[in-house]
Amino acid sequence: MDELIDVVDEQDRVIGQARRSESYARRLRHRCAFILVRDADDRIFVHRRTATKQVFPSRYDMWVGGVVGAGETYDQAALREAEEELGVSGLPAPEFLFKFPFETDEHAWWSAAYQVRCTLPVRPQVEEVAWHTFLTDEELAAKLDEWDWVPDGLAAYRLRLEHRAT
Repeated sequence: MDELIDVVDEQDRVIGQARRSESYARRLRHRCAFILVRDADDRIFVHRRTATKQVFPSRYDMWVGGVVGAGETYDQAALREAEEELGVSGLPAPEFLFKFPFETDEHAWWSAAYQVRCTLPVRPQVEEVAWHTFLTDEELAAKLDEWDWVPDGLAAYRLRLEHRAT
């Protein structure tokens, strides 16, 4: 999709709007929502992105989520993205954890990280998710050095661990 998204500055203030494709092509800073999903057994939803994804194709991620639409809040995007990507409806509002900037030579965005419990059977969106499972915290930690993770998700996961330690 080439939806309209808000462009933000270094302090996460909206300074304009652009199409998603233009934002990626011109490295315009925008907003993303990351949601850590746990099942009834407290395991984390982990997936491999499809090969057709524009950003970080075929990499693993421990977060669901995506780009915040123009005029949309982080909270609204977190619920929308979680339900879309998991293929469910009726999730509780995700709980906000923290915000952080992510920047590389190619990408720049502000991200808000959330968590939510999903006790519903998931039917992940086939356009987004090539493979999925639920892993315990220990199983996920064991895969951190084995699998090719999306760099922003890995950064968010490490920040989450730091926040939990304080």
